[in-house]
Amino acid sequence: MKLSTKHLLGIKNLSKEDIELILSTAANFKDVLQRPVKKVPSLRDVTIVNLFYENSTRTRISFELAEKRLSADTVNFAVSGSSAAKGETLLDTVNNILSMKVDMVVMRHSASGAPHFLAKHIPVPIVNAGDGINEHPTQALLDAFSMKEKFGELKGLKVAIIGDILHSRVAMSNMYLLKKMGAEILIAGPPTLIPKYIEETFNVKVEYNLKKALQWCDVANVLRIQLERQNQPLFSSLREYNIAYGINKKLLENLGKEITIMHPGPINRGVELDSDVADGPFSIILNQVENGVAVRMAVLYLLANREN
Repeated sequence: MKLSTKHLLGIKNLSKEDIELILSTAANFKDVLQRPVKKVPSLRDVTIVNLFYENSTRTRISFELAEKRLSADTVNFAVSGSSAAKGETLLDTVNNILSMKVDMVVMRHSASGAPHFLAKHIPVPIVNAGDGINEHPTQALLDAFSMKEKFGELKGLKVAIIGDILHSRVAMSNMYLLKKMGAEILIAGPPTLIPKYIEETFNVKVEYNLKKALQWCDVANVLRIQLERQNQPLFSSLREYNIAYGINKKLLENLGKEITIMHPGPINRGVELDSDVADGPFSIILNQVENGVAVRMAVLYLLANREN
């Protein structure tokens, strides 16, 4: 089986069958990662460039590891030490890289739509590793994989996405994916951090009371407050945010039910999550990190057009 698309630009344009294929392929690669020798020759002689115009730790390392586990040759491009810092255009940068016979581009960019622009102009597969506030498809896929691993299936699962929805590409990709897979979604957070159109556009529930959101859900996917994307104050202070929307151990214990805690990272400890929740028994945050490598291996493998 093959994906219906040449690129992974977002979840919005993936079919349910594409998502299922990626998740099942990721399960096979996760088995590989449990072996003493964690490497397969699937992408030998394939050269992949990691083009990160925006800071990243987890996503960049996860992609690099996935590429190495698949035996691909990798090139890491850091903007700060490149000609892009001297004003070279995105298209010129990529065309120069492609002239060196690169087979695939993994790209993170602060501008929404940058990977889509590239996909129209260059002939190799593009993987979107996050574009502005638009999408972060591999994060949504690894979140889905982690939930499926925990609960068996996504259909009917009640997922609350909590926090800074307005600036979150993770929230966008998760909403697209969970809707396609039949999960129920509730969006929770301060009114200033929830887009006005979201209830009608995505057909999701919206809740401004954190405790009610937690009582409703099976899974709480808690998002980071993205101060770097906020050009005006949208809440009074981080302390006030923590009092109203921070999740702590006492709050979870008072729910009268168990819920699963997720977070895409990096965590603002003491803001959206207290440490005893992030590191507690209900958290699958480290599982998400582990599953990220297997999911990205699956994406790269399938986009390279190799047969299963």
